[in-house]
This record gives sequence, structure tokens and C-alpha cells, in this order.
Amino acid sequence: MISLSYDLHLHSCLSPCGDDDMTPANIIAMAALKKLDVVALTDHNSCKNCPAFLALAKNYGILAISGMELCTQEEVHVLCLFPSLKDAMNFDGYVYEHLIPIPNDQSIFGKQQIYNEEDKIIGEEPYLLINATNIPFDKVYDLVKKYNGIMIPAHIEKMANSLLYNLGFIPPESKFSCVELYDKSKLDYIKKENPYLENCRIITNSDAHYLEYINEPINFIHSESKDIKDVLKVLEKW
Repeated sequence: MISLSYDLHLHSCLSPCGDDDMTPANIIAMAALKKLDVVALTDHNSCKNCPAFLALAKNYGILAISGMELCTQEEVHVLCLFPSLKDAMNFDGYVYEHLIPIPNDQSIFGKQQIYNEEDKIIGEEPYLLINATNIPFDKVYDLVKKYNGIMIPAHIEKMANSLLYNLGFIPPESKFSCVELYDKSKLDYIKKENPYLENCRIITNSDAHYLEYINEPINFIHSESKDIKDVLKVLEKW
């Protein structure tokens, strides 16, 4: 087993709330500077900056994971991580069809920029990505599995866009086995109130929208190798 530092919840400038400096190249460079081993790009309802993100990571020896922060019908945020770029982009296509087609107003919400691996803008997403999709929470696990990925309910204790506050409970038929807790100090209380979590892996990420907020190497997972399938296997199961 090897110990790998991680930050698996990062937003690029494709997310309208992401800073313009959060280009794929800058994110990877900052992750390398901070000596992170594994990072995931999880823009709101889109994977369109993942191709550049993965290509750039190879230059630094960082394991980069294609992902998305899906916003469900109930406005619950869920991290979706995939073993391959192909799986992620196929999932991206599905989600795009289920996104409410409201045009983005840059003056209100911010830009939604798509970059290539040369760190140049190649397009902008016209529809607002922070809207809810029409995908219900109880369908996410099986849907993501269809694309070979895993689901991780995001920042479950936050008072907005979280499983515990938007739904108010963990559905008893849930299948996920990993959740993200933003504030570790709340872990004992959250577990006491939600026994389902006793059998879940708990991870903590930065949810960074600015370069300076990307995590230092303070969180670690233990994996058989620095291979994406091994890392996802560890995240999904104890």
C-alpha cells in the first residue's frame, strides 16, 4: 500500500463561480507546487475542461481524475469521478441533455470558459452550469455506475446544496459508500445523527474555486498503487 495526498473537489474557470485564474494548467501547476499526488476536476454539471486537465497532469506526474459536481433535481451536489476520460465525457453528454437550458449571464454569474492543453480558451459554455438538472438523487448511483464511475455526496454537512440539508436525511435505499465532509470537526456529530455513515469512507476536499485554496498535502488515502482504478476502488470501499 502507498499513501497518496489528494484533493478531489476542484473547480476550474468553466464553473461560473470559479476564478478566471483557475485554468487547467494553473490548477495542475499549483497541485504540483503543493506536492499533491491525486487531484480531480469537478466543475458544476460539466467535464469539458477535463481533457486539458488530464493532458497537463502527465507533465507533472500527478494522477488526475475526470469528474463533475452534479447538481441533482433536489439541488444536492454530488461528486462523480470516472476511471477514464471517455467515461467522463459520455456522462457529460448525458448530463448536458438533462440540464435546464437557461443562458448564462456573465455579468451576474461569471464566465464559463473551456480551455485546451496549451492553456488557451477554445470556447465558452452558453448555458448556466450551476442550475439543477432533472436527475433525481436516488437515480445517481446507478446512473454513474453505468458510466463506470463512483458517486460521492458533496459537503454533506453544509447548509446549502447538500444531502443532509436539502433532503434532510439519507435515503435508506442509498448505495453510496463514500461521502465528503467539509468540516472534519463535525464528523462525530454527523455520524451519531446518521448511522448510515458508519459504513462509509469519509473524505475531505477543498472545494477550491481559487488557486490559493487548493489543499496542502494534509489528507491521504492508502492505495495499492497510483493507478486511477485502484484509487477509485479505495474511495468506494473500505
